[in-house]
Amino acid sequence: MHPDARTLLRRVARAALLPGLALIGAVGASAADYKIVTASSAGTYIQIGRDLAKWVAPPAGIGLEVLESKGSAENVLRMRYEPGVKLALVQSDVYQAYLDEAKAGNAEAGNIIRPLRLVMPLYEEEIYFVVRADSPLNAIHEIRDKKIGVGPIGSGTALTARTLYQRMFDVPLPPDSAQYLSNEEALAQLTVEKSIDVAVIVAGQPAKLFTEMKPEARRFIKLLRRDDAAVESGRARGTYQAATIRAASYANWLAADVPTLSVQAYLVTYDYGLRATVGDLTRFADALCANFDQLQAQGHPKWKQVRLELPPLGPGWRYFAPMEKRLRACASQRAVASVGRPPPGAAPVRTKPCTEQEVVLGICRR
Repeated sequence: MHPDARTLLRRVARAALLPGLALIGAVGASAADYKIVTASSAGTYIQIGRDLAKWVAPPAGIGLEVLESKGSAENVLRMRYEPGVKLALVQSDVYQAYLDEAKAGNAEAGNIIRPLRLVMPLYEEEIYFVVRADSPLNAIHEIRDKKIGVGPIGSGTALTARTLYQRMFDVPLPPDSAQYLSNEEALAQLTVEKSIDVAVIVAGQPAKLFTEMKPEARRFIKLLRRDDAAVESGRARGTYQAATIRAASYANWLAADVPTLSVQAYLVTYDYGLRATVGDLTRFADALCANFDQLQAQGHPKWKQVRLELPPLGPGWRYFAPMEKRLRACASQRAVASVGRPPPGAAPVRTKPCTEQEVVLGICRR
C-alpha cells in the first residue's frame, strides 16, 4: 500500500481514539449493554445496525446501541479500542488494507487488526461515482486527474476511492486531487460550488441519501458507468466486483440501470475470551439464526442478499470461533430443513382426491 495510507491510518487513529484507552472490553461496559458502530445517518450501515438492534439483540438478552461513525476505517479503530463497542460494520477492502499494512511491517496496524474477527459476510455495497449532469465524463475509468470527493478521513469510502484509483491507473491518487468530504458536502461542492468533478460514495442500495432525492435531481447529477471494455475496469476487478445500481432503487432519479463496482461488507467483532462476553455473543449468533427470516422480510432490502454462510477466508482473515460454531450449525440445520421443501409458490402435495368444486375453481387438478 502507498505511503499515504500510513498517514491516513495515523490521522484516523488520532481523531477516533479517546486518550488512555488501551483494551477493548475495558471494565465499565455492562455485559449485556453493547454498541455497534456503523456509518452516517444517511447510509445503509446504520439501518443494518438498527435491524440487528431491533430483531436480534433483544432475544439474545442484549441492549445494542447503534452508533454513527465516519465509516469503516474509524469502525475498525473503535471496535479495537472503544469500551462497549462489541460489533462493527466494515468493508472488505478496509479490513484488507490493515492486514496489508501489518504485513508490510506497520506495528500499529498489526496491533489494531490482529485481534479482530469476522462474524459473517453481509452484502455487496455499491460504489457510486456521481458527476454533474452536464459533465463530459460518462465512464468510471475517465476520472483520472480529476478533482474527487473521496469521503471523510476515517471512512471506508476514502480508502475505497484511493484504492480503486490506484488499481485502475497504477498510480496513487494525487494529494491535490483528493478532497476529504462527507457525502452531503461532496454533493454540495459538486453541484453548487463546482469545486470537485466527481463524488465517490459507497452505500448499499437503496441508500437513503439518494432515495430522498426529488425528480429534479436528474437536472443536476448523473452516475458514471462501468465500461467492461476499458482496461482500467479489468484492473479493478478482484478487489472489487461488478454490480448494478438499479433504476428501481431510485425511481425519482435514474431512468435506467447503471453498471458499477461494489465492495463486500462484513460484520466484525473481537477475539473475546471472557466467559460472559462469549456467552452473550454466542446467544447473539443463535438469535441471528432464529430471526434471520424476519430480517430478510422486514429489514433493509440488503438483507435479502445476505446468506447464512461462512465461506473460506483469505490469509489473515479469521472468524470468531464461538459465533462461527453456532452459525455453521445454523446453516446446516437450515439446509436440512429445506430438503424436500417445495419451492416458493409451489402447490402443496395432495393427500386426498379433488372435490368437484375444487376442480371447477381451478385449485386442484385430477
